[in-house]
Amino acid sequence: MAGTAVLRIFRTLRPQALTAASGSFHPPASCVFSPAWRSSSVRSLHLCCALCAGHNKWSKVKNVKGPKDEARGKMFMKFGMMIRIAVKDGGSNPDMNLNLAHILEQCRIKNMPKTSVEAAIKSAEKAKPAFQHMFEARGPGGCLLLIEVLTDNNTRTQQDVRRLLTKNGGMLSDGARHNFNRRGVVMVPGQNLSMERALELAIEAGAEDVKETEDEEEQPLLQFICDMTDLRKVRASLVDLGMQITSAGLEFVPRTLTSLDQDQLDTASVLVEALNDWPEVVRVWDNIQAQS
Repeated sequence: MAGTAVLRIFRTLRPQALTAASGSFHPPASCVFSPAWRSSSVRSLHLCCALCAGHNKWSKVKNVKGPKDEARGKMFMKFGMMIRIAVKDGGSNPDMNLNLAHILEQCRIKNMPKTSVEAAIKSAEKAKPAFQHMFEARGPGGCLLLIEVLTDNNTRTQQDVRRLLTKNGGMLSDGARHNFNRRGVVMVPGQNLSMERALELAIEAGAEDVKETEDEEEQPLLQFICDMTDLRKVRASLVDLGMQITSAGLEFVPRTLTSLDQDQLDTASVLVEALNDWPEVVRVWDNIQAQS
């Protein structure tokens, strides 16, 4: 008797189970949920890379971007602007233009298509006159920023940069440039390489200094810093010493760093990302470090 009753119940529930599989399940009126389930509120859980990445160091904050394809497209656009500036300054022959040679090397390392690189060089030779300019700024917590732009209207671009700074806790500030030195920088993966060994390699390769940092994937990197004229030699020496090169180029290296707390880091991250996303901004350099 009991077995017959159970079978009848299963036959009753089976059609509704099939309905549930199609996404429109409605529980029977006879089903009674416990008071604990009825009274508990339901919250949606939203996850994103910015929340999951963590903000322990500045390099982790400022490199958090949107979808990879979009970030890749922006990176290639910036490379095109850097190629245009390099060609304007020293011509389109990388054998005669050291800065262009280093930029093309970065394009190769970042897997920028060869056709895109060639198109960028050709368009740089035929492009309308444009001006390269460096804006000096002060950001959250007193950090210093150098904002490199390529524009055909410096007045308009200055207004745009000023608006972005004001909106995100910054301002134009003369004198920031004096806190940066123009140097050659060779980036090398830092896994399984002690700082003591890195200093030995720097001496052998002719670099002036080594600094530790991280990439956007939170992997350790080592910056071998050298004089601009020694960049090619230092890079070649590190390769001969068995090092894998992540990138090599000319950068503005800060003389002193400004420590920011977590709130200031978050605000600075928004500011730097807003500047980098602006079409006429080529690169942004900063002197930011996270408070330990």
